[in-house]
Amino acid sequence: MTRFIIIRSLQALIALFGIIVLVFFMVRISGNPILFMISPLSTESEIILLQQQLGLDKSYAEQFWIFLSNLAQGDLGESFIKRIPVSEMIGSALPNTLKLSIPTYIIGNLLGVALGVLAATRRNSIYDNGVKFFAVLGQALPGFWVAIMAVLIFSVHWQIFPAAGMGGIDHYVLPVVTMLFFMLPGMMRLVRSTMLEVLDSEYIKLARIKGLPERVVIWKHALRNAIISPLTVAGIMLASLVGGSIITENIFNWPGMGKLAVEATIGRDFPVVQAVTIIIAVIVLGAMILVDIAYAYVDPQIRFQRK
Repeated sequence: MTRFIIIRSLQALIALFGIIVLVFFMVRISGNPILFMISPLSTESEIILLQQQLGLDKSYAEQFWIFLSNLAQGDLGESFIKRIPVSEMIGSALPNTLKLSIPTYIIGNLLGVALGVLAATRRNSIYDNGVKFFAVLGQALPGFWVAIMAVLIFSVHWQIFPAAGMGGIDHYVLPVVTMLFFMLPGMMRLVRSTMLEVLDSEYIKLARIKGLPERVVIWKHALRNAIISPLTVAGIMLASLVGGSIITENIFNWPGMGKLAVEATIGRDFPVVQAVTIIIAVIVLGAMILVDIAYAYVDPQIRFQRK
């Protein structure tokens, strides 16, 4: 098990380095940020001076080496636009994103598993049909459209919840529900399908013949064996939440990582784009390692094979 964790950690580090290289060169291929900072009256000497101040007068190889050296020391650089350390901007935005994503992630997984189990154990009932309808609806509707409609209906028309910004619990309702709308369908459908397979297996039939209570059969025996695939999806959903937060945070004017990423991308603020991408990559890769470790505790056979 320890060997497996070490191998997965090394694989994650290699993947992270690849992401760092990719994002560094891709943001520079996207265009010259100097064009956003100069005026039509700027002289050539002023442009050259600005390039030197931002370190853009050096070759890509030199810039990359400086970036890696600073990153190894925990220095994420300075914003081209705001001229403040990127670490300060991340320090302000990341907690706001976590305040939105963590409740969504926990509620989404618990609710997705519960509704998936309900649909599987009440096959072809009104509950099952309702879950399938909601799953199709959630996968068919565009994220930005649902968020905009939520604002129009619940904030503009009915004026029940605030339309934007951070504040009390009421400010969390629309962003969290909007993100849940796209997180739940995949989890519900996967739990339902895996539970249906497990419920038809011989050992579940044997457990029922032995007279075990139905709740024990479903929640202890069936769900334990059906939860491995949903565990993988739970890790992937963390990445989808980060992607979904870009839309949600911008529509609801939530000052998090998603909003910061969009503003930095539009302004070609290279250090901020790089830092946001790296932080998100670390979170996602870390989540995938935890999911792999969780496999061993769910399925003893996997634990035995990976020692």
